[in-house]
Amino acid sequence: MTTAARVRPRVEGDWLLVPVPQPHRPFRLFCFPHAGGDATAYTPLARALAPTAEVWALRPPARGGRLGHPMPASFDLLVDAVVDALTPHLTGRFGFYGQSFGALLGYEVARALPAERRPELVVAASASPPATWAGRDRPQHTADDLLRLAGMGELIEADAELKEHALQGIRTDLAVVATYRPRPHPPIGSDLHTVAGVDDPMLGSAGLQGWAVHTRGASGHHVVPGGHLLATVDGPGPVDLLTSLIERPGPGHRAGAAADQSTTESPC
Repeated sequence: MTTAARVRPRVEGDWLLVPVPQPHRPFRLFCFPHAGGDATAYTPLARALAPTAEVWALRPPARGGRLGHPMPASFDLLVDAVVDALTPHLTGRFGFYGQSFGALLGYEVARALPAERRPELVVAASASPPATWAGRDRPQHTADDLLRLAGMGELIEADAELKEHALQGIRTDLAVVATYRPRPHPPIGSDLHTVAGVDDPMLGSAGLQGWAVHTRGASGHHVVPGGHLLATVDGPGPVDLLTSLIERPGPGHRAGAAADQSTTESPC
């Protein structure tokens, strides 16, 4: 058993879980779950990234250990609440990683922070750019579809109560994102990378186009093995990609800001 597997997780306030605390002070990666997802989905990623990075996973309301906590009534209020929760912990080197709904939330949280407190790296996984989220026609999924897309289908099928809790979390997040309205704004200075699974049935690599205009830093589009959700309770997700991005000097750590750049990586 590795050292990372033996470390006990730590909860920081209501909003944050540190699945694998690190004894030193590595890069801190704040992770934002997909719709209906919980912080525990990032435990395999936290183990895989140690000791390079320490994962801090967001614990959204209305699910898991926060089942009795109400979700903020709008996307803007959710962003405000997350900014308040994260701000005391934004020290040293840090970045954001989010999947699907979590990618949009992570980006908007980064944008809401003062320029000098923004992450050096933002990674948006399995998500189209912000403008596409406003008022778009969302397909109508059955309950089983929603659970499958959230990666929980067979896992909770036999437990009706657990299944209903999971569905409620998904519905709650979809209701919040329906209130999202993008506003014109200058690009952020953080490096902004996007990633999609080669077998993603909802997005595909073409769906990543449009993110690069939201940054003055480096940008890149990446395709990796996997489906719509990359980091799950069953697998850590794009560990190699995240490790390579974390180990690069960020915008505040290199001499001069690099010009925007875009790359495409083939599935491996």
